Order: sequence, then C-alpha cells, then structure tokens
Amino acid sequence: MREDELRDLVLRSPWMIRALGVVRDSGLPDAWIGAGAIRDLVWGERYGDGFDLSLVRNVDVVFLDPADLSRDNDDRATRRLVAAWPAPPWEAKNQAAVHTWYPAKFGGNPVAPLRTITDADGTWPEYATAVPVRLDAYDQIPVCAPHGLDDLLDGVWRRNPTRVSPEISRQRLVRHRPTDRWPGIRA
Repeated sequence: MREDELRDLVLRSPWMIRALGVVRDSGLPDAWIGAGAIRDLVWGERYGDGFDLSLVRNVDVVFLDPADLSRDNDDRATRRLVAAWPAPPWEAKNQAAVHTWYPAKFGGNPVAPLRTITDADGTWPEYATAVPVRLDAYDQIPVCAPHGLDDLLDGVWRRNPTRVSPEISRQRLVRHRPTDRWPGIRA
C-alpha cells in the first residue's frame, strides 16, 4: 500500500514527527503539513542524499477555519507554531479563506470556497505536492492524497491543471529545480 510507504518515510524522520506533533498540539482546526516539506522529505530520502532541513523553504501548514477568513488568522496560526517550536520556517494558511485572496494574488478565475482539506490540496500546483499528512490523537499518520501517491513516491513533477497554467508550472519548475536537487526526478 502506497500510504504505508509514505508513513514509513515520515516515521523515520524525527524532525518531521516533531513538526507534526507541534501542528497537532497547536489546536489549529483540521491542521496538516503538506506541499514542499513532504515532497522534500520523500524526494530527499528516495532520490537525493537524505532529507536536508537547510533546504526546506517553508513548512506549509494548512488548516480549515471557516469561522475566521481573515489574513490575521493565518498570521496568528503561524505565530502559534513559532511559539511552540521556533526553528522551522512555518507558514500557516487557512484553506477556508483561499477564495478571498487567491485571484488577487495569482490571477485567474474566482476560486470557489474550499470546504475540506481534500478540496484544498486537490488544487495544489503539482500532484507530488498535493499530499498533506498529520499526526492524529492516537499518533497515527493520516494521509490525504486526492490525486494518489504515485507522483510523490515515484519522483514525478507533474502539473496539476486544476488551477496552475503551463506557464506558471514552468516558472515553478525553474525556481524549484527538482532534477538538480534530486537526481532521478522526472519533470
């Protein structure tokens, strides 16, 4: 089962387990770690020289709080994580509020309100980054992967056409340089 492959990689990283514990204990509603931090862990372990914390640009924490759609809510959530563990470059984003700012920041059509984490991560830029995980109250690791785990675990950089144009995808590919960072990645 592919989820077990991902769980095994997460469990072998004391840093990631600590980060997941901080997120769980933060009290943020329906909070998960996803995007680049999970991709960097998996691809570093499978296609590189290991998970290099110095290359983690940010630790994307997504949560769902439909009661407060303000950008201040994101800032408060990030400060809460920093207060618990200052080292990681935390970046918390309320997925329930994405529709209020996404078109102004990135252009394109209006975004429908996102009601679940699965709705949200299903729109993330690449299939390999559209995979958040969390640590639950029983120390189990749920995985949310609406597009599956093949791209993440098999080292494939593939654009998610839901919201990302080919041009934006090419820009992201140049900026992230996955084939330089992790030999064996296919882009």
